[in-house]
Amino acid sequence: MSKQFQLAIGLDGIAVAESDLSLVDGLNGLLVYRGYWARDLAIHHTFEEVAHLLWYGHLPNEQELSALKNQLKQHRDLPEHVKGMLRLIPADVDMMSVLRTGVSALGNDSYGWPPTLEQVISVTAKMPTIVAFRYACLQGREPLDPHPELDHTANYLYMLKGTEPSHAHVRALDAYLILTQEHGMNASTFSGRVVTSTESDLISAITGAIGTLKGPLHGGAPSEVTEMIEAIGTKENAEPWLRNKLENGERLMGFGHRVYKTIDPRATALRVVAEQLSGDDPWFDLATHVEQVGLKLLAEYKPGRKLNTNVEFFAAAVMRAVGLEDDLFTPSFAVSRVVGWSAHILEQAGSNRIIRPQLNYTGKMPE
Repeated sequence: MSKQFQLAIGLDGIAVAESDLSLVDGLNGLLVYRGYWARDLAIHHTFEEVAHLLWYGHLPNEQELSALKNQLKQHRDLPEHVKGMLRLIPADVDMMSVLRTGVSALGNDSYGWPPTLEQVISVTAKMPTIVAFRYACLQGREPLDPHPELDHTANYLYMLKGTEPSHAHVRALDAYLILTQEHGMNASTFSGRVVTSTESDLISAITGAIGTLKGPLHGGAPSEVTEMIEAIGTKENAEPWLRNKLENGERLMGFGHRVYKTIDPRATALRVVAEQLSGDDPWFDLATHVEQVGLKLLAEYKPGRKLNTNVEFFAAAVMRAVGLEDDLFTPSFAVSRVVGWSAHILEQAGSNRIIRPQLNYTGKMPE
C-alpha cells in the first residue's frame, strides 16, 4: 500500500504560505489590508492609494501618489494586435472569456521572470481598457481612447459610458474596487501563486487567476443578485418568492459566505456607500427590503447557520446605481482584484518555492 497523506478536501483549513498583505478573519468578520481596516480604506481613500499600499507596503505621500497615477495613465493604451483581436472575437463570447484572452495576448518577452512592479502596473492599467474596448464594440460604437486627465476609476467609467462620470459615481465604484482588491488566499489568488511558483511569467499567472474568477462559485454572484431582485419585483412579492426558494432547497444569492460566519465587513461598508448614492431610488429601496426579509427567512429555515448579507448583495446595488450592466460585474471584479493577485505574485516570487500538494491514490494496484 502506498503512503497516504493527510487529506483536506479543497485545502480547507490549510495554510500554504505566510503573507503580510491581508487578514481575512471569517469568525470575527474582520478584513485588514497591511494594518488598515479595509472598510476605512474604502470610505476614505482612493483606488490608487490602496493599490500603492498593497504593492509598496505603505500608503503613499502626495508625491508617491502622483507618480503612481501617472504610471497607470502611461500604461493604459493597448497594443494594436490586442485591439484587432478584441474586434474579431464573436459577439456571443462572454466578457470574462474576452478579458482572459485579451490579457493573455499581452504576453511577450517584456513579461519575463521575475515579475516586476512596472509589469504589475502595466497589466493593472490595461485591464479596464480591455473591458471598455470590448464593451464599446458590442454596443456598436468606436471605443474611446483613455482620458489623460482622469484617474483610474473615473477613466474606467468614462470609457464604458462615453461621458465623464459624476463624482458620486466615481466614489461609489472606487469603494467597491477597493473592497475587492484583496482577500487573502481565495481561489483565484491561489491560482496566480501556483502559476508564479513554477517561475512562469506574470501574464500567465494573471490569466490563470482570471480563469478561476470566471467560475460562478467565485466571481459571478452580483449579477445573480440583480436577477433575483428584479424577479421579485415588488416588496409584497419578496417573502413568498424567497420562501419558495428556500422550501425548494435553493440558495438565496447575496447571502452567506465560505469564509465569513458573521457580517461581511465589505458588505457593511458598501451598504453605507449604496445608501449615500441611491437615496430614494426605488430599486435600492426594494433591495434593502429583500435583504431584511431574506435575513429573517434564513434565520427561520437555517437556524444556527449564521448566514448574513455578503459583499455581492450590495455590490449589485452599487453597480446598478452607477449604471453598469450585469455582464460587467465580474469583469469589474477582476479589474480590482488584479491588484491583490499581483501583490501576491510579487510576494510569491520574492521567496519562491513551487507549490506542489500531494494526492492520495484510491485506484487499483497492478496484480
